[in-house]
Amino acid sequence: MSKPKIGLFVTCLVDAMRPQIGWATLKLLEQAGCEVEVPRAQTCCGQPAGNSGDKRGAAALAQQVIETFEGYDYLVGPSGSCVGQIRSYPTLFSDPGWRKRAEDLAAKSFEILGFLHDVMSWQPEGVGLNASVTYHDSCSGLRELGIEAQPRALLEAVEGLEMRPLNGANVCCGFGGTFCVKYPEISTAIISEKTANIAATGADILLAGDLGCLMNMAGRLHREGAATRCFHTAEVLAGMADGPAIGEDA
Repeated sequence: MSKPKIGLFVTCLVDAMRPQIGWATLKLLEQAGCEVEVPRAQTCCGQPAGNSGDKRGAAALAQQVIETFEGYDYLVGPSGSCVGQIRSYPTLFSDPGWRKRAEDLAAKSFEILGFLHDVMSWQPEGVGLNASVTYHDSCSGLRELGIEAQPRALLEAVEGLEMRPLNGANVCCGFGGTFCVKYPEISTAIISEKTANIAATGADILLAGDLGCLMNMAGRLHREGAATRCFHTAEVLAGMADGPAIGEDA
């Protein structure tokens, strides 16, 4: 059986702020038996434009992503929000040809944790982390893609890991892309409630599947003087959580 050919969608935030998440995603896909390429022509998924009501700009970026990734068996990325945007591409086009191409790409686009669990039926082997962790479900991954049980099932196979429940794990962290810029007071109130719940778990580490959420929560935790460290779940599964956490100096 031939290996599925994956186009890795790195995402803007991962590329600019935390490249290690991209390397971890690549490592996991190869461990799962995939052939992986990182197309150099990839750019933004168009989510900021879409969130701001710029449908024309979002459609132009969508066309670029479609042309770049439609030749792969799957598009996989370490972000529910970006993949959620790609899944919504068909709504951007009235032209039947582009709509069909958008539908085809949407059908084979997956967030990394959902892809590993649901498509590849993969489980980590020989990975350990002696720490207590709690998990935040990002809004896009949870509500647009149904990513909830998958990361927890994968983390159960990590030796030494103690999972602690997070009150309001499925509640927004206050990031919301441009939301935190447009409505900073509301965003601050939301994240303050989230970090209080995180601290109440007493967990060493906070995990999630979207870097935007993780940067928002890590920043607030740092300002509050909390000792909780933040990692993308892919970093833990790939055995790459032994260095600086998100927001820490290298």
